[in-house]
Amino acid sequence: MFAVLKTGGKQYRVQSGDVLKVEKLAAAAGETIQFNDVLMVGATVGTPFVEGAGVQAEVIDQIKGEKVINFVRRRRKHSSKRTKGHRQNLTLLRVTTILENGAEKSGVKAAMGAGSAVAVADAAAPKAAPKKTETKAAPKSEPEAAAPAPEGGDDLKRLSGVGPALEKKLHAAGVTTFAQIAAWGPDEIAEFDEKLSFKGRIEREGWVEQAKTLAAEKE
Repeated sequence: MFAVLKTGGKQYRVQSGDVLKVEKLAAAAGETIQFNDVLMVGATVGTPFVEGAGVQAEVIDQIKGEKVINFVRRRRKHSSKRTKGHRQNLTLLRVTTILENGAEKSGVKAAMGAGSAVAVADAAAPKAAPKKTETKAAPKSEPEAAAPAPEGGDDLKRLSGVGPALEKKLHAAGVTTFAQIAAWGPDEIAEFDEKLSFKGRIEREGWVEQAKTLAAEKE
């Protein structure tokens, strides 16, 4: 029996015993994890996922992929060149079991991306029952008011190219201060660029360097 699972924004067709590399997961070597986003099991196709299906796998090791060289040259009055290498963090695992149903009762730890701090926090926090409140929709002609910065947070709109909409996305991802952005390395930049669909904006606008300067001004 085969299954098609989804992790790290990619899809994988797997069978029991297959060894594959996926984007880094929050799991140690020897642990058994379970993928619950299963798009297909045998002849059963999900809408989009197959209810109750799961794929269990044993983590073999945490590894790095091959180095990728990124070269950028800007042809302007003040031209610039930049060469940067990147090695993607990966998890090597072996598929052990494919469950057609009952995955939600297996008790096996769910597979979760290592860099997703928001997902980890959401998974650990108890789910509160939704409150039924009547809200009146604002007229479409009125612009959406910018949400206030979280307590202790910085005004991220001071970064080049960041408006209320992008600031709201950053807040939702748990990013509220210049110090957090100043500490980003290549892995974090790539993760947030893909997760929030920034399309290279972080490097293009130089957020990390701006955040370092703005964070230093606060001290």
